[in-house]
Amino acid sequence: MVSNRMNIFNYITIADVLLLCLLILIQTRGASLGAGLGGSGEINTVRRGSDKTLHQITVILVIVFGLSLILGIIT
Repeated sequence: MVSNRMNIFNYITIADVLLLCLLILIQTRGASLGAGLGGSGEINTVRRGSDKTLHQITVILVIVFGLSLILGIIT
């Protein structure tokens, strides 16, 4: 029987989506839409400093998002 209550994984998923949106909007990889679609002249770039940290946090949040969705479906 499906419960009407939200379990902890639903709250984690909602919080994670909001944080992911914020982090993705904060990150800058190019000056225009063309740079985002591959029109940038830089082929090999290295992330340094805060850009690298934001990228790593984003990857971790994506993993947490996936796990919370899977666990939310299972339970």
